[in-house]
Amino acid sequence: MDVTYLTDIGKKRANNQDYVAAFQNKAGVLFAIVADGMGGHLGGDVASEMAVSQIGHDFKLTDLHDSQQLSDWLQNELTDENDRIINASSRFADLNGMGTTFVAIMIWQQHYLMTNIGDSRGYLWRDQQLTQITEDHSLVNELVKYGKISPEEAKHHPQKNVITRTLGVSKDVQPDFREGEWQANDLFLLCSDGLTNMVPDELITDILKAEVPNKERAQRLVVQANANGGLDNITVLMVQPGANQVEVQP
Repeated sequence: MDVTYLTDIGKKRANNQDYVAAFQNKAGVLFAIVADGMGGHLGGDVASEMAVSQIGHDFKLTDLHDSQQLSDWLQNELTDENDRIINASSRFADLNGMGTTFVAIMIWQQHYLMTNIGDSRGYLWRDQQLTQITEDHSLVNELVKYGKISPEEAKHHPQKNVITRTLGVSKDVQPDFREGEWQANDLFLLCSDGLTNMVPDELITDILKAEVPNKERAQRLVVQANANGGLDNITVLMVQPGANQVEVQP
């Protein structure tokens, strides 16, 4: 298992509200998460770190290794974490309205389970093809789905940043779950929209085609996002389950 991740403040933000980490439970299941916080001067930082750190900590104490058990556990954890973020937001004025996106992958044996809330994305790189596994929970994606605007119009829509599902804003938590089996040489890419808003899928594909270590691929993606404007925090996480080495590279 090869896990590498990188987060960068970008060129325009005063602080980094993204948070990323990877964990392993007692059964050896990998759990890697990217969260993109929002709200207030401090709120986004706090919400994203709360979600990743608390859920990751709880995961390490489990010995789950079954798809249904894992998805049920994560649904419950997200519900509980949602309540914790809302409670913290209501208690402290500088955290009012905070929330976070959440995209994560669990990998065990030949299986993967990907989960998302919001517009942070999860991709699969397989046979030189990049496929988005998650679906953006955003206003523009809803408009595209119902034929109101084209995918090209969505890229420059004035309400592009409006997210329809988040963790920590409303009492209702609706994560999406996608599961499947990974193959040799598969690579999973999880990222915040600071990457995807700056670097189109076609250019991400070109960067992933390079025969270099995943750490260098991640660095090239971040450099490219900054070169294209770096308007937001940028976080990239890569998991290659079939790799011979077993390491986590933050």
